[in-house]
Amino acid sequence: MTSKILKLKISNFRGIHELNWRPSPGMNFVLGGGDTGKTTVLEAVDLLFSPSTSFAVSETDYWMRDITTSLIIDGVVRLGDGVDINTQSNMAYPWHWNGSEAVVPDQNEENGANDEVYRVRFTANDQQEALWEIIQPDENTIRFSVGLRRQIGLVSLPTDDRNDKDLRLVFGSALDRHIGDPSLRSRIGKQVASINLQEELSKEAKEALTALDSKFEEKALPSGVSIGLTSSKGVSIGALVGLLAQKNAETQLPISSWGAGTRRLASLEIAAANSTTPSFVTVDEIERGLEPYRLRQLLTDLSWQAGQKFVTTHSPIALASAPEAQLWYMDSSGRLGALPPDLVGKQQKNDPETFLARVAVIAEGVTEVGFLNHLLKLALGSAPQDYGIRVCNGQGNDHTGKLLKALDEAGLKFAGLADNEGAKTGSWAALKGKMGDLLLQWDEGCTEEAVISAIPDHQIPNLIGVEGADNAGTRLQHLKVRSGAEKRTLESISAALVDKDKTLKQLVIEAASGNTDDAPEGNKKDWKKQSSSWFKSEAGGVELAQKAIALSAWDDLSASLLPLITAILKSVELTPIENFPNA
Repeated sequence: MTSKILKLKISNFRGIHELNWRPSPGMNFVLGGGDTGKTTVLEAVDLLFSPSTSFAVSETDYWMRDITTSLIIDGVVRLGDGVDINTQSNMAYPWHWNGSEAVVPDQNEENGANDEVYRVRFTANDQQEALWEIIQPDENTIRFSVGLRRQIGLVSLPTDDRNDKDLRLVFGSALDRHIGDPSLRSRIGKQVASINLQEELSKEAKEALTALDSKFEEKALPSGVSIGLTSSKGVSIGALVGLLAQKNAETQLPISSWGAGTRRLASLEIAAANSTTPSFVTVDEIERGLEPYRLRQLLTDLSWQAGQKFVTTHSPIALASAPEAQLWYMDSSGRLGALPPDLVGKQQKNDPETFLARVAVIAEGVTEVGFLNHLLKLALGSAPQDYGIRVCNGQGNDHTGKLLKALDEAGLKFAGLADNEGAKTGSWAALKGKMGDLLLQWDEGCTEEAVISAIPDHQIPNLIGVEGADNAGTRLQHLKVRSGAEKRTLESISAALVDKDKTLKQLVIEAASGNTDDAPEGNKKDWKKQSSSWFKSEAGGVELAQKAIALSAWDDLSASLLPLITAILKSVELTPIENFPNA
């Protein structure tokens, strides 16, 4: 078992003022808009468990650049099997995990071994001094040593193209841990120091160095100067030693000079090959530099690793390829909200872009997707996707309700269009109370029923279409079967309806919505399928929207639909409309 972060608290660190988070023990995807602090969360994990001996704190690391308030990264950690905390120079005492917080152990109770946790903290004070600490149950602190941090193990894949430390022999890097030869750097340094660089100088350079030596003697400075390889604080021989790979038969190139995707995959592979699996892996913008197939491979490899993973992404492919991941959404206030897998898993698989849009409009089905997309295109003058508005298929009334509830709890911007099936009225009323104009649930029935009901009776033949037009013949056949008419003509169908005490509009609504109430036994499936030849598709939804405007239904529908469309536009700071052109 590897170490796990049970709780992470971030205060006054870069773009995050205050955050309390209990991440999932497996894969964590942090989603959200630009500049909300997603990367900062990963950087906080990197800093808390950094394998480096120091960190240069700058004023930009503080919230609003205010260095008078200390920045704090506080973690509650359950240590893995391979971590020996007794390597610390001082005794570290455990806390007790009560399921949500680290609390002082009760000496009168027997705490299970799995309940033992430790509190670790990184702070930077008003003097910009960095400090790693372990917090004891009595609130005293001891040093959180770099040796213990390296035991815990961290692999970080940032977006910075220049960051390739895990591919070089930097102290604490993945390559350094994998090779496991602590004296290698000193042996390399000894070999390099033995090289006589003085002899490699040109004649002019030797003369210049001799002149410099004379000046040193005159000033009573150390004399007998020459050149040789030296090291200094922050610069090591190991940093110059990196992993090479065969480019062709004659040439080996540093892996750090290969493509961004290759560098990232290589760093992760080195870390995975270590005898001790890293406890934490952070990957910022996981899709960076990777083709879709390599992105899927990377996510598969990550899912098989035992460590706790923290990932940011803007890729729908990444979301769809990681069904086991816990999704978190970071809003503009820096709050992280969970998207429960049981509520969003289906949507994550079928339409992952739902969680990456500026505003997700959850339309109950394919009809509503086409219908709303067309209306929004009219309102905007171009495709709504160009403005970050994603109209998504909610995949049914019940799932749409659950999805809207999950998006609300996570803090996403969203809207909805749903049928009224007369079920779960309390839940829908609660959603309407929270969402206001951003949710339209029809007063009765489905979208097809609402729109067709608003079309004047004399325009219904134009809604069906004339014989020979697209789908018109099929639609007339459906009406013939449902009415019991002798012929596939509007005259014959209308005559048959007289005895049924039913209007042509009512019959069209039943056919378009797939109503099976009057279907003969054994024909119910066929009657239900009829809706696909009417408006039960995205293209059908577009047609329904076009005909709603063309056939004079818009005056009745606008009172319901305009508030929804206006609210959607306002949510992405676009100018609301009063009505559609020519509507």
